[in-house]
Amino acid sequence: MALQALSTSFLPSSFHHNQSPLLFFRHLRSSSSAATSSTTSSAQFVTCASKIEVQAIGRHSANWQPSVWDYDYLQSLSVNYKEDKCSEEVQRLKKEVKGLFDGEMNQVAKLKFIDVVQRLGLGYRFETEIKNALSSIYNNTEDAQLSDNLDVVSLRFRLLRQHGYNTPQDVFQRFMSKTGTFNESLNEDVKGLLGLYEASFHGLEGETILDEAWTFASKHLKDLNLNEISTNLASHVSHALHLPIHWRLNRLEARWFIDMYKKQQDMIPSLLRLAKLDFNLVQSVYRKEVSNLARWWVELGVNKMTFCRDRIVESYFWSNSMVFEPQHTAYREMNGKLASMVVLIDDVYDIYGTPEELELLTDFIVRWDITDIDRLPPIIRDSFMAMYNTTNEIGYWTMRERGINPIPYLRKVWAEECKAYLKEVHWRSKGIKPTLKEYIDVATNSSGGVVLMLPSYFLTTDKLTEEGLDYVSKIPSIMRCSSKMLRLINDLSTSSHEVARGDNLKALECYMNETGASEEAAREHIMHMVREAWKWMNRAVFEDYRIPGLGPFLGACVNTARICHTFYGCGDGFGQPSNITKDSLASAIYDPVPLD
Repeated sequence: MALQALSTSFLPSSFHHNQSPLLFFRHLRSSSSAATSSTTSSAQFVTCASKIEVQAIGRHSANWQPSVWDYDYLQSLSVNYKEDKCSEEVQRLKKEVKGLFDGEMNQVAKLKFIDVVQRLGLGYRFETEIKNALSSIYNNTEDAQLSDNLDVVSLRFRLLRQHGYNTPQDVFQRFMSKTGTFNESLNEDVKGLLGLYEASFHGLEGETILDEAWTFASKHLKDLNLNEISTNLASHVSHALHLPIHWRLNRLEARWFIDMYKKQQDMIPSLLRLAKLDFNLVQSVYRKEVSNLARWWVELGVNKMTFCRDRIVESYFWSNSMVFEPQHTAYREMNGKLASMVVLIDDVYDIYGTPEELELLTDFIVRWDITDIDRLPPIIRDSFMAMYNTTNEIGYWTMRERGINPIPYLRKVWAEECKAYLKEVHWRSKGIKPTLKEYIDVATNSSGGVVLMLPSYFLTTDKLTEEGLDYVSKIPSIMRCSSKMLRLINDLSTSSHEVARGDNLKALECYMNETGASEEAAREHIMHMVREAWKWMNRAVFEDYRIPGLGPFLGACVNTARICHTFYGCGDGFGQPSNITKDSLASAIYDPVPLD
């Protein structure tokens, strides 16, 4: 049915870029406005097969807060930094930084230099130089400081693990006693503790030394009197305890670290200047993308639907954070649209539809067929058409530009997601309390992560194949692990207010019901599950993938988990965004770094 739709008016933006991408959907909205003006009125629809009456239904409301963004302002965003205007300076600075990579530098200095380059957000510009430097360091352990200094050993371990070297955890044994605990004398080495703490997040399942490292370093860092150490070091400790580097997003970390790096005594002016220019140049790409997406969203009209979350900027930022590199505009714009559809359909199932309506909707989605679409109530019908047309539009673009049709794979992951939604609706309507395992098995599919990770392969790779699409659509372990973390981290922050409005029980409640544990104990258990899931994620990155061109996809899977920590680390930053959320997104998307 998807290919048939391409020959109709369902995808006008594929041919006319100055028109709304979903004109058919807008037509449905206007024609059904009378029927949807009241949730207590009844309406009749005539289809080619039958006449169906929709009875008066009382609809739920989540009372979502309005969007915190000014759409007129977003649509007016312009490109304020252009590569051609500062290309000469950027090229000169890049040459200087490459010269530093090639120059005389001992291994400890080289490790610290690589760390700074990456945390400034410049790693993608110097991939070859970083790869060559780490290869040399991995094969050369003669420098005494590489084995005797906890800070340096930790940094070496963290960088090598980050770049795929399965360096052994045994490197930390020299800092431990015969009883298997870290030497208490280390509690005076704040830099060493901080390095050990950051390294511990790169552990794999079963690595007990790194488990002990996390316990030891966490305790002593939390016990520190930050007033007794330097201001700069205290800021790094607080930053790490809030969220470790391995769990942080590239652009937000770069923005924070730029401000920290300029305060360092050993700051390299050319490196800082390049970081600032690069951040603003990349951000200019984002400004144009979010402006285009805001315009599409307003023309689509979904922001007028009061039952669902109006979160187009947050949806864009989600996709932006999955694949941040500037060359992947097509992915960010199209996946931003797809993310907004995940939110819309999620709210249809969670908030708006009745079990009977949602069974019918799920049947349409599984069949990917719009025949007799008027059997659905107008709002649900319009929501499905928005999702259906957006998905087909992305599929058509991929066929046109990449020569392969991803629609069968997209409809498959949509079907699995919506069947999981329906299972949760069944639990809620029947008052069923699932076990934690039963819940996780379903909620991993209903998290929305798989729908968003699949395009991170076919919209980014330069080696797209049917074999690759087939492999990714079978949900390899790295995708499943990321989706599981998405659900668990989300539940830790959104659980109480979602249950209060009558939503499904979440991971916390499932565990409490099953074991009789307190909420505090349940939170600790779920957080332990998140840490264990990260170990599996770290392992998955080390796998030998036979499919070429998976780099951006693998990065997107890891970044999906990082996004969850960002949005849900201090409450529901997606559903109930605060000023902190808004400021963070603005700093990444459209507020430039001052150059002076």
